[in-house]
Order: sequence, then C-alpha cells, then structure tokens
Amino acid sequence: MKRIIIFASGSGTNAENIIKYFQERKTAEVTHVFSNNLRAKVLKRAHTLKVTALHFDKASFYDTNEVLNILIDAKPDIIVLAGFLWIFPKKIIDAFPNKVINVHPALLPKYGGKGMYGHYVHEAIVKNGEAESGITIHYVNEQYDEGAIIFQAKTAVQPHYTADDVAKAIHHLEYKHFPVVINELLFPEEKAN
Repeated sequence: MKRIIIFASGSGTNAENIIKYFQERKTAEVTHVFSNNLRAKVLKRAHTLKVTALHFDKASFYDTNEVLNILIDAKPDIIVLAGFLWIFPKKIIDAFPNKVINVHPALLPKYGGKGMYGHYVHEAIVKNGEAESGITIHYVNEQYDEGAIIFQAKTAVQPHYTADDVAKAIHHLEYKHFPVVINELLFPEEKAN
C-alpha cells in the first residue's frame, strides 16, 4: 500500500477529502497529517479519521532534523501540501525528490508567491476583474509556487462574483481533481488506461 503524508496549516477540508478518497480506494493511505498550527482544525479532522496527527514548531522544521527524521521513518511515497503556509526546507525536498507537491488556488504563474494564499488570492482575482481562475498542482521547490506544474484546471469568474464565490468554485476544483492527480502520480500506469 502506497503511503501519503499531508502537511496543512488550517481547516483541512482538502486533507479530509484526500484521506476519504484513499480510504475508499484502498490502494494508498494517508498515514500522517502534519501541521505547524496547534489549533488547526486539520489535526482534529485527521484524528477523527484515524490518521496520525502531529504538530511541529519552526525549530523542529527548519533548525533541526526532527521533522525530516519522522518523514524518513514514515517512508512516504508522496508528500502533499494542502493549505500549508510555510516554505518547505531544502533538506526535506532533497530527501524526497519529485515527491513533494502542492495545490495553489490560482493559475500559476499568476497570483503566486509569498503572501498569495487562500482569500488573498481570491480577493486579487476579483479586484483585477479576471475572467477565470483555477487551481495549479505543482512540485515544490525552495521558492513559493515556482515548482514545475503538474496539472491545472480552470473555472469561469462571473462579473458579479465576490471573493467568497471564487473560493467556492476553487474548492470544488480542488476536491474534484487533487485526489485524482495524487492517485495518478502514485499509480502512473492507471493514467494511461
């Protein structure tokens, strides 16, 4: 069985969706959810779904090898960032080459970079009168939102849309596509069929 580890900083609706997707398929499992936010709802969601939930601080992530060593011991086939707000350390990216992916709530390279996450992205989309937005699933490197793009999906942004309307459309795309893309990366032979 393939092993997935999720990093998240907030509510964890994407993490929950991914966990449930693979619990139904039984081809892979989310073994751990990591969060840098002790009060993140994602930790409770993981616990409820019987997935090991771990909180860590900045020092154990960047200054020591504490998080890295846990990851090495856990042997993930893929590490998924689902609403994780810290830049990923080079030592973890190097230890898991082409195994760390992220979902971004815009069509990169537009609306990416430091500070461009969640509602900040949706507000910028509306403010700039964009006709479309979408999601980008990409590999993680040492820069915010600059890793190689794996997959994009688009949605129309109607002129009357608020940032909340854009957020709903983006969440729909994330829920629909993110688990499927993870599955295709874990089982590339299935994509051809």
